[in-house]
Amino acid sequence: MRKIVLMMSVSLDGYFEGPERQIDWHVVDEELHRHFNEELADIGGFLHGRVMYELMAAYWPTADADPANAGAVAEFADIWRRTPKYVYSRTLGPQDVGWNSTVVRDVVPAEVAALKAGPGGDLVLGGAGIAAAFLRHDLVDAYRIYVHPVRIGGGRPLFPPGGGPVPLRLEGTRTFGNGVVRLAYARP
Repeated sequence: MRKIVLMMSVSLDGYFEGPERQIDWHVVDEELHRHFNEELADIGGFLHGRVMYELMAAYWPTADADPANAGAVAEFADIWRRTPKYVYSRTLGPQDVGWNSTVVRDVVPAEVAALKAGPGGDLVLGGAGIAAAFLRHDLVDAYRIYVHPVRIGGGRPLFPPGGGPVPLRLEGTRTFGNGVVRLAYARP
């Protein structure tokens, strides 16, 4: 059965975005981008909230048309376009999404279980808002957290407060040349 994998970048102090929604502090170089491409090349789908989907859709559909975006960036544009996307939104309609995307209204555990039972690779969850909904329903099976070598001092934390402890098993770590550290955890 496929897993729901929360894959997000955070600052050392645990924020996924700054107080004004900025993510310009992310340290993504060619090595890290190639790693992301390897991790995401064969997934079964992206699980996006509306905000994450709109952010991604504003750039990735045509990113590889720019000659300045050769290499890993161009490769990811293809990965993003061809990979199924499930966009959780109460405001977007089917006409508002493209690039192999389906609108889903709510996080319903039985529907997520059916999605997990489908064919293909794991499903990658990105975006703190939608992640919070999946966490509330205890639907996250694994975590791939990328800790960037910066403290930003405030913003929106990746994990909402409350909910109690959730035991996890360390699957591995990796340190990249730019100082980013990948932490991989799974449910026991």
